[in-house]
Amino acid sequence: MDLTPSDLKTKDIYKLLTGSVVPRPIAWVSTVSEDGVHNLAPFSFFTVASIRPTILAISIGPGTGERQGTEKDTLANIRTQKEFVINVVSSSLGNEMQKSAENVPAEVDEFEHAGLTPIDSKTVQPKRVKEAAIHMECKLHQIIPLGSNALVLGEMTHYHIQDDTYLGDYKVDLEKLSPLGRLAGNYSESKEFFTLPR
Repeated sequence: MDLTPSDLKTKDIYKLLTGSVVPRPIAWVSTVSEDGVHNLAPFSFFTVASIRPTILAISIGPGTGERQGTEKDTLANIRTQKEFVINVVSSSLGNEMQKSAENVPAEVDEFEHAGLTPIDSKTVQPKRVKEAAIHMECKLHQIIPLGSNALVLGEMTHYHIQDDTYLGDYKVDLEKLSPLGRLAGNYSESKEFFTLPR
């Protein structure tokens, strides 16, 4: 089968891409609104954009469901406050992450909604998820409009890792972290690791 993206419906090319670009890491992004409301939401269009300076990239699309076509609270908060935290989702936090993804009014605190503990950050105002093993504090570098999405580039200003997830020598214990990945409409749990050739 051969397909031309411009000939396809948006939902169909989305399904193909999310089933092909796999597994995708999940950026569990915490922000705060102008009114001081804490927001938390997951995004699986996420990667490292630069090492020096240390820049992380998240692609944020428009709202869905009842909020179809509107700007997501995460993007609105980053636009105005210019700060955010990326929390890494371990498989044990999958249900809480899913809960934080629900469409709720902007005035709802997603930390409270998902039963999570907010803790202070070192260099930014948005809170960190205490239960997450890794947190990356970021200040906005740039927002680039890209078609239906906005590419958010954030410079990492501080990095946190739980002691039991740190192997030493700046290495992460991936088995302990057990990062959750996105596979189309499903998820993957990273448990088995190997080196090549195998």
